[in-house]
Amino acid sequence: MTIVVREAPHHRNLTCYTDYRCRLPECVERYNTWQQNRLRAVAAGTWKPFIDATPVREHLLELYAAGFTPHRVSVITDIDWNTVRLYTQAAPRQGRGMIRQTTPEFAAKILAIKPEPTLPGRVDPTGTRRRIQALVAIGWPLKELGPHIGVKPDHVRRIIKRNEQVFGTTAQATADAYDRLRNSQPRKHGVSEIGVARARKYAKEHRWAPPSYWAERMDVIDDPDFEPMYGVTRREIVAQDANEVMRFAGLDRQAAAERLGISKAYIDHAFREYPQYAVEVAA
Repeated sequence: MTIVVREAPHHRNLTCYTDYRCRLPECVERYNTWQQNRLRAVAAGTWKPFIDATPVREHLLELYAAGFTPHRVSVITDIDWNTVRLYTQAAPRQGRGMIRQTTPEFAAKILAIKPEPTLPGRVDPTGTRRRIQALVAIGWPLKELGPHIGVKPDHVRRIIKRNEQVFGTTAQATADAYDRLRNSQPRKHGVSEIGVARARKYAKEHRWAPPSYWAERMDVIDDPDFEPMYGVTRREIVAQDANEVMRFAGLDRQAAAERLGISKAYIDHAFREYPQYAVEVAA
């Protein structure tokens, strides 16, 4: 049986240990080292877990004025995108107010960023494509997104259809447009009922995840190694798993079912529903 595990998106800071219960040796060591340093500081009377976040907020506003976005700051600092955003604005829908105090570690990372534009020439297109796809999923036709991103409508379609790198300015402009439009209703921006319905239908056919799916996954929306499982049923996952087990281990359906901890009948049903994965005993 396939079990979905909530895994940490990366293993670079304490959150994988505290929030995702990761117990990789290097993550446990990182957490233990942090705890030891904290206890020493507490004993010495120098422990300052939180400091005023005003300098961080002012610095972020300077960065935004220079062309940065919360997403760009998140990539540079490894600080969660939602956390970066909360330094300058509240999130009432999530019941979270603006950050008034922060840790010295987070403050140092953000204050170290220079306000000069540092956009790369070309970047991986994964995050740009996913943001466009998410907007289509809530009813935005591709041709309507061009003006909001600042590119021609044909270019938006080209980003989706071609797996090519995009300009850093385009990636950032798309992220900005996504932030503005992800909670909007296309109809209020002049998109017709037919246009909204067609966009949603197209996105559904291609299993494009909407903004609600990415809301809790913004730390991996730009990660090409993260595979969205939006719209994938358990039966399809079983069909995929059975296909791999049978092809690579040379098992028949009964043996594959025992390996996966399910019944042979379940595999039979999964293969009938998703015939593209159906195989017999591997040669």
